[in-house]
Amino acid sequence: MNFCKNPGCPNFGVPAAPTNSKGAGGGKDGYAVRAAGKGLQVLHCHACGEYPPVKSNVAIREELERLAGYLEPRMAPSCPNLACKNHGAGIATDSDAYQAFGRTASGGQRYRCKACRRTFTVRKAAAGQRTPHKNKLVFSLLMNKTPFRRIGEVADINPKTLYDKIDFLHRQGLAFAAHRERRLQDGLSIARLYIGVDRQDYAVNWTRREDKRNVQLTAVGSADNATGYVFGMHLNFDLGLTASQIERESKACGDLELPQPFRRHARLWLEADYQAAVQNRRVTPVPRTHQSLSARVAACYDEANAREDIEDFEVPDRTTQLPDAGMQIHAEYTLYGHFFLLRRLLPGTEKIRFFLDEDAGMRAACLGAFQPDIRDRRCDAFYVRINKDMTVDERKRALADSRQAFRALQEQRPDLDQQALRLLLIKEQLHAMAEIGQWKDRWLTHPFPSMGEPEKAICYLTGYGDYDEDHLAWLYNKASLRAIDVFFMLVRRRLSLLEPPLATMSNARRLWHGYSAYNPRSIAKVLDIFRVFYNYVLIGHDKKTPAMRLGLAKGRVALEDIIYFA
Repeated sequence: MNFCKNPGCPNFGVPAAPTNSKGAGGGKDGYAVRAAGKGLQVLHCHACGEYPPVKSNVAIREELERLAGYLEPRMAPSCPNLACKNHGAGIATDSDAYQAFGRTASGGQRYRCKACRRTFTVRKAAAGQRTPHKNKLVFSLLMNKTPFRRIGEVADINPKTLYDKIDFLHRQGLAFAAHRERRLQDGLSIARLYIGVDRQDYAVNWTRREDKRNVQLTAVGSADNATGYVFGMHLNFDLGLTASQIERESKACGDLELPQPFRRHARLWLEADYQAAVQNRRVTPVPRTHQSLSARVAACYDEANAREDIEDFEVPDRTTQLPDAGMQIHAEYTLYGHFFLLRRLLPGTEKIRFFLDEDAGMRAACLGAFQPDIRDRRCDAFYVRINKDMTVDERKRALADSRQAFRALQEQRPDLDQQALRLLLIKEQLHAMAEIGQWKDRWLTHPFPSMGEPEKAICYLTGYGDYDEDHLAWLYNKASLRAIDVFFMLVRRRLSLLEPPLATMSNARRLWHGYSAYNPRSIAKVLDIFRVFYNYVLIGHDKKTPAMRLGLAKGRVALEDIIYFA
């Protein structure tokens, strides 16, 4: 991933020569390596002048494999005799190798291998649970904003049983999603996708009164605007790692003495790095409540340029800490992993248009992962910046003004239908775009507000000058974050532990919410479960689920089909 991220540059997609930890290498291939702060190196592209930060390719690969792990098929039950020719031959794919051989007292199906005559039992998905009949109730309550304690009361189960059931629902949900989404990975034919990508932050409550610092985590989500299907919702947190073990390994291999990209555990936040980031914090976000949209866009560029690493948007401070369990991941690596997973999932899609929330790290990850597709003109990317601070009355007023102006234009041009008029207005805006930021990116003010997007600006990031004005106007008209924003809204409304926390007047305005999670593992698992529920169970006004619209389901999936998926 260490190449120029400027699509118009001849070095776009051309990697720099490998460097060692002291910055040797590079310089003869269109780049020079520069130090940009303690432990940070950047490439200076001689062709266009950009300075992309050096990233660990190994860490990006690790993060991709973490996010894509759920797609690996479960090991199919087969003959347990290691010496038998049928060992590894699954009962579903090689049914002629086995014969049904009755059931156990608990209802498990027994089979006999025809080759070695060995018998074995295939257990049900919920085997070992004392109260499997309560799984559906727990699932339903969890998806309908019931706090954990209340779920325990309603279902009459203790906390340990509840967390065991959440673990079970998480495993089953991922297995179900993987079964369907492997069709995407295998090349399901899709003509067009218009995918919005944004981030959502979550606070984990403190666990000790003597240390009232929150854990701040970020999830990146992607959803198709046409179908609503959410392809991923990924938290910068690895629940399978143990911090003490990683800290020991890092100390033993000298990670802290190396620049970040050259470390064994480059994607993980170590305690020493986190404390250094707190001490050296320089970027303070500017309040934007009363700023114009163009001023907010410019401020975002300024904030990114003020960072030592332009792709690193995390700003730890004295009110935050690392999680006690699991490990927090540098969020930019989760962004890279997220986009590479999308590329793995969507090989059969003819055209992909990405609409990205304005962020330098998201731009770099998207353009880095999809560079071959951008070059081949199968993929484009746009920034979309929305003013989300407008009041309901301000949104209604903007919508009313827009409709009035549109009606006036209809009277002037009765020869054009509504779609042609929309494109006409957008083409007028194409000629009035403003240049913003260090690289003079051109931003278009969208002329058609909505209640969800009352004020919107768009920047085309991957233009090669090969689209005519009508095609460009059509793409600008499609630019939106509405699908992922709807999903984010329902995450807040339907999951009690992910409600926005409150800033208390006491305790130095530290964030607190009575229902928020105390363990980030709960957030990661509930987000995964909710994505499956949203895609396959929740129906819209058209009586369809996102999975039905995308072609991954023929009808609404029953909760039981997810819970007891085998």
